[in-house]
Amino acid sequence: MSDVEKDPNEALADEWAAALEEQDDVVATPNDMAADAAQFQELTAESKNGSGGEVQLDAILDVPVTISMEIGRTQISIRNLLQLNQGSVVELDRLAGEPMDVLVNGTLIAKGEVVVVNEKFGIRLTDIISPADRVRRLGR
Repeated sequence: MSDVEKDPNEALADEWAAALEEQDDVVATPNDMAADAAQFQELTAESKNGSGGEVQLDAILDVPVTISMEIGRTQISIRNLLQLNQGSVVELDRLAGEPMDVLVNGTLIAKGEVVVVNEKFGIRLTDIISPADRVRRLGR
């Protein structure tokens, strides 16, 4: 029987059989899939200019970050949130005169006090959080 006289389902079955046979020839066996361990170059603290331990920040100096000052927080129910109107007072978790938090992209980096400079609010940094303390706070 020629291909023209074959049933369409039979022809399709023959195409699938040929494709599966071809796939069997290509599929790797588990022994063929053994891989060598990756080799990585050791990281060093050397910089391109040969200064030893100096970190090159030029590549990221123009990356914008969001800095915000937080005077306090509180949690209230949605019912109480919907009842707020002009003149409402919301009590925060900070005492008057307590330092504000300075956050960069949501991460605490310093504490400070409010100042007024040229009739605009600002913050005078009073305490910088060490990098080790920042990492510890991330785990919380």
